[in-house]
Formats: sequence, structure tokens, C-alpha cells
Amino acid sequence: MRDYAFCTVQDEERIRIVTLARPEVMNALHSAAHHELEHVWNDFAARDDLWVGIVTGAGDKAFCAGNDLKVQAAGRRGPTPPTGFGGLTKRFDMSKPLIAAVNGVAMGGGFEIALACDIIVAAQNAVFALPEPRVGLIAGAGGVHRLPRMIPQKHALGMILTGRRVSAVEGKELGFVNEVVPAGQALSAAKRWAALILECSPMAIRASKQALYAGMSEQSLETALTTVYPAQQANMASQDYVEGPKAFAEKRKPNWQNR
Repeated sequence: MRDYAFCTVQDEERIRIVTLARPEVMNALHSAAHHELEHVWNDFAARDDLWVGIVTGAGDKAFCAGNDLKVQAAGRRGPTPPTGFGGLTKRFDMSKPLIAAVNGVAMGGGFEIALACDIIVAAQNAVFALPEPRVGLIAGAGGVHRLPRMIPQKHALGMILTGRRVSAVEGKELGFVNEVVPAGQALSAAKRWAALILECSPMAIRASKQALYAGMSEQSLETALTTVYPAQQANMASQDYVEGPKAFAEKRKPNWQNR
């Protein structure tokens, strides 16, 4: 495990676990934390031996309470890196899968970090909200754009225009939470999801993720279906593209090479 100033990083075989570590402010983030996390995620993206990322929060009360408003109020907010809040919310080229293990409060930018992940696992004590309008702000790190793309528009507006708090169970009912688990088990459940992903070809996973997000932005289904996206092309040219069917035919577990 590596301790940074505002997070800890632990690589377990092919999984990187990033823990937001400012429990004294419910893991709220400021400029220095954003830039540190950008470095951590840049390293993850560049490493061929790391295939899945998990982000969680230190302690049992909060995943991330969002923007550190006390720092902002003191006039020391500072710039956010190009990759966005937590080094993730504007990172549109991350083809590796990301899982949010939400272990408590996920407010504002904290919720937006979770929304930027591909899978959200929430403990029963998790609480989600976009309360920015209550303090004169907007959920501009993806909340006002990602949430209505994931759940029905009226439900998204109901959260965005009121800043109301949503439980983990309601989040699953609305559709932005994949699984609800008992308090204290969010990280272990996220690792279980990661293990399932690791059974698959890493190149096929990245091709699938890239095609899904790029295809959703296309104007028509026909365009999406007839486009071969870069990660998909790389997958078809890979050794793993041959290994998968070969392992199936030989009734054995595939030996993915990620190349």
C-alpha cells in the first residue's frame, strides 16, 4: 500500500484500489487532492498489469462529501485538473472498468465521482445527493449531465432541482446503483464484481466499454453498429481474440495476455 497526501493506493494483483483519505472532512476534496488523484489514475491507465480500478472512501461515514467548501470559502479553491473532479469526472478516455464502492455519504462531487465509474456498489448506509444549488452552485462535474443519461429525466430533475438525499435502496430502484450490500461490505462486494470482470478478456472488456459509451453518443443506432471503435479493432487483432475461442473449444480456462 502506498500512502499519498490525500489518498491511499493498493494494488492487489490486477486491481487498483484507491481510497480517498480525508476522513476529517468526510473525504471532501480540494485542488491539491484532485491533482494527486489525477496522477494516481494516470498511472493506473498506463499500467498494462492493472485491469480494474476501485475507488472508495476512508472510514465508515463517507465515500466523499464532494467539494471542500471551507477551502473554497477561504478563497483557496485552486484549479481542477483537466481530468476533472477526483481526477475522474472528465476522463473520457479511460477504457479500463472502474467500480465505485460507496461506503457512506456521496454528495456533490463525491456522487459525481461515483457516476463517472461504470459500476456502483453501495452499502446500506450510503446516501447520494447533488446539493450544489443549496449553496449557490451547480453539479457541473457531471451530475447534471450523467445522471439524466442513467435514470429517467424526471427522476434526475427531482434530485438535481431539490438537492434531496437518496438512499442506497432508492438509488438501486432508480437505476444508478448496481448492488446494495450491508454496511461495511461495499469494498468486498466491489472486489467481487472486479473478480467477475477479471474472468473476461481485458481487451474485450475495454472494447466493450469504449463501444458502449461512444455508441451512445452517436446520432443513430446504425452509425454505432457500423463503426469499429479503436479498442474493438485492437481486440480483434490481439492474441486474446484467438485465445478465448481456443480455450472454449479445449474446455479450459483462458490465459489472457492483454495483447
